[in-house]
Amino acid sequence: MLVKICGITSPEIAEAAVHAGADFLGFVFAKSKREISADQARKIIEALPEHVKSVGVFVNKGVKEIEEIVQEAGLDFIQLHGEESAETVSSFTSPVIKSLPGTEGGLKKAAEYNAASYLLMDSPPLPHAHGGNGITFNWSILKGNNFSNRLILAGGLTAENVAEAIQQVNPIGVDVSSGVETNGEKDPDKIKAFIQAVRQL
Repeated sequence: MLVKICGITSPEIAEAAVHAGADFLGFVFAKSKREISADQARKIIEALPEHVKSVGVFVNKGVKEIEEIVQEAGLDFIQLHGEESAETVSSFTSPVIKSLPGTEGGLKKAAEYNAASYLLMDSPPLPHAHGGNGITFNWSILKGNNFSNRLILAGGLTAENVAEAIQQVNPIGVDVSSGVETNGEKDPDKIKAFIQAVRQL
């Protein structure tokens, strides 16, 4: 089971996530309290072990701008968290994680994104946030999907509910951001507890 810790903003939290056993670290390049610059991300990414992959999270940014940040920060994956088309996804040379809302409509759209390495099913976006809002969705709509070999589950996951989520959805990976925070800041103890809950399955 792959684990992605999203919204990394400091070397200390990156190191804590790596030690806890994270597979992916997410860096947000969109308007958010977790937003980071390409330069800040590069300094953190350069210190990561090779097996831990870096993911840049973008919301409706232009392809050229994304490619520039990928190069500058040294990102392994691009995560598209807006209304990007299937054509946009297939235009990148880097592997892409395409986020979709955990709704019937999002499930139908999943079939369009064959070029995406992973499909990340997340809580439907709020007016002020495309993700990281700490809200779960109805996991049962994902039962019987035909893309579980590239499905990453996100949205309101915590150390307390992630085991149940995995058993219901059977994804290839899980993604957490606000569920490992205390007072809006990443909490090393919560990161460790979350990954332990995943690995115990």
